[in-house]
Amino acid sequence: MGISVVGLAAIVMLAFLFLKVPVFISVFAGSITYFALTPNVPTQIIAQRVISGIESIPLLAVPFFMCAGVYMNYSGVTKRVMNFAEALTGHMNGGLAQVNVLLSTLMGGLSGSNLADAAMQSKMLVPEMEKKGFSKEFSSVVTAASAMITPLIPPGIAMIIYGSIANVSIGKLFIAGIGPGVLLCASMMILVSIISKKRGYKPVREKFIAPREFASALKGAALPLLLPIIIIGGIRIGMFTPTEAGAVAIIYSLFLGFVYREMGMKEVIAGLKETITSTSSIMLIVGAASAFAWILTKERIPQQLTEVIINTISNKYVFLMVVNVFLIFVGMFIEGNASMIVLVPLLAPVAKAYGIDEIHFAMIFIFNSAIGCITPPMGTLMFVTCGITKCKIKTFIKEAVPFYILLFTCLILLTFFPIFSTGVVNLFY
Repeated sequence: MGISVVGLAAIVMLAFLFLKVPVFISVFAGSITYFALTPNVPTQIIAQRVISGIESIPLLAVPFFMCAGVYMNYSGVTKRVMNFAEALTGHMNGGLAQVNVLLSTLMGGLSGSNLADAAMQSKMLVPEMEKKGFSKEFSSVVTAASAMITPLIPPGIAMIIYGSIANVSIGKLFIAGIGPGVLLCASMMILVSIISKKRGYKPVREKFIAPREFASALKGAALPLLLPIIIIGGIRIGMFTPTEAGAVAIIYSLFLGFVYREMGMKEVIAGLKETITSTSSIMLIVGAASAFAWILTKERIPQQLTEVIINTISNKYVFLMVVNVFLIFVGMFIEGNASMIVLVPLLAPVAKAYGIDEIHFAMIFIFNSAIGCITPPMGTLMFVTCGITKCKIKTFIKEAVPFYILLFTCLILLTFFPIFSTGVVNLFY
């Protein structure tokens, strides 16, 4: 009976998600369905699991890094990092589009939130790109696709959530993200260059910037770009934990606001309000999904799934390809953090049974979740970007086809070549 009740609970959850009910309500509805149909399980457990799900020390890093990212935007950091990105890539084909991709990569080490990154660049860069002759669709797609890099570059929020669920070192996940992040950045810049050359999108300047101007741009961005080095270095030498690194990031962002004299008490309070709103939405999903994950564990679904998959699939790479297809399909309908909290307890033990490195599997999972953010019909990055740029979803999807092909190519490389995920980790540890 237990499995059939769990199946019904999962159907209720998916039905609510398809009806576009908020994610945390959808997941919570699935949990309530199970408890309502299982009278021998006390209903108080729902409240206990929701509270214990968000009472996690590693998850404290989520509001810390979100707050640091918000303050980075208020303190004038974004503008300085954008000038530095332009100094590096302005001479390439599709100059401002290249700036867009590189800015997402650099800001990934500062903000940690792909939605915040996409919203910021949609407001700052897309209007400028349109003035320079780029189409609205191409500008919107580059902005949304490049924002995918943000959760891969440390300190990504997705890494914190994955690490806390799967009991994997968050410090190692931070470092592991560098390889996939750089791979995606480099390949996306090549694709942007090819498309720009074909369509005649001009560079910002004819040749590389003069040494004096480059030094000036680097000087402006140097302090903000030190933050990822401070975080990774501090965690590696044991100076602070990933959670404490979030608090360090807030102090550093406030310091930058003081140095640049662009952030007063009004911005500090506004930043706190923004952090509370963003964190609340994530924690509601985490709490609701923790209750559902408890149900799966109680009914031994992960163990049964492990047995079925291992008896059916003998090769670990076939398993990884099946997981990729499954996660891409799930990502089309379910928000990344929700799918992570529900599916990681199911799939991580199976991956371990195949002898797959836990860091390698984590990066494959996070990369798949990132792809889901720009795929129809529920891609959050797609909706955020198009909502700001006023680009039609239909034209966005059509323009995004080359980028979808690129993302799937990078995913296959990550799947079959673990060195992209574990190479830098093995150097550090």
